[in-house]
Amino acid sequence: MATQEPRELATGDQERLLDDYGRAIRSLRFALTDRCPLNCIYCHREGDRRPKQEWEEISPELAIAIARVASEHFGIRKIKITGGEPLMRRDLPEIIRGMRPFEDDISITTNGVLLQECAAELVDAGLDRVNVSLDTLQEDRYEFITRSKHNLPRVIAGIYRAIDLGLTPIKLNMVLLKGINDSEIADMMRFVRVCNERGRGNVVILQPIELIPSFNPPLERYKADFRRLENELKSKASETRTRRMQRRKKYFIDGVEVEVVHPIDNTEFCANCSRLRVTSDGKLKPCLLRDDNLVPVESTDEAHILNQLRLAMRYREPYFR
Repeated sequence: MATQEPRELATGDQERLLDDYGRAIRSLRFALTDRCPLNCIYCHREGDRRPKQEWEEISPELAIAIARVASEHFGIRKIKITGGEPLMRRDLPEIIRGMRPFEDDISITTNGVLLQECAAELVDAGLDRVNVSLDTLQEDRYEFITRSKHNLPRVIAGIYRAIDLGLTPIKLNMVLLKGINDSEIADMMRFVRVCNERGRGNVVILQPIELIPSFNPPLERYKADFRRLENELKSKASETRTRRMQRRKKYFIDGVEVEVVHPIDNTEFCANCSRLRVTSDGKLKPCLLRDDNLVPVESTDEAHILNQLRLAMRYREPYFR
């Protein structure tokens, strides 16, 4: 596919994509594939509860068209690309290159297994930054959590490669699991310092993530004590900030930035939700926690995409109120 030339984007009184609760969409999150080389014990597959199977994945042309229409008509110029594992899409550089003229920020969330090999091509395509899932620095724990073998060294090599190529700031997503990795926060912070030294700046942010048992109730036994964690971080922090997004706390400790991510199953998350998701088979997903109101996008036709985006807003309501 030939690279598209940038278009002059509308400004001023541009229409916003609003739901009936006054929540404006500010970003799109594309799950480009359901495929993944790992099988993490806590994976919620972006809220997709369909049986895991092979199905037709969204085409580059359709993904790019949705991003373009959302950008030109509604000013949505922030894209997050996820999966499954998005690096398993061989056409990922093509997709990023096609979206680039319409976006201010394009990032991916990856498990990092393939990152070392792919990073340079993604930079050339126009990728801005990456989030990398890294729950532990202990290989036996990593293999238990991901149900895979010999991948931890590849992930760490991928993180170093991303730093060297400037895909920063990198957010390290660490799902905290009681009795498994909840004793590793200090070790992870030391790793972040090593990364920051390599990048000669604050290039990596640690994100401890609270487990979401609602997607898999048997995981409740792994739910870590986040109140205790935040008290410990607060006692050590030289500075604390609060992000608007779900009122997340950011702690700055000896040169390391730690941003705590709480579960999404609460009214605050829903009230501040500004993201519209696109499933791997090309449907608009108004709510992460629901799969009964998906809106199919079946054509790259601009009028059709506009209609479907507006239809998705009619179905969009807070799951928790």
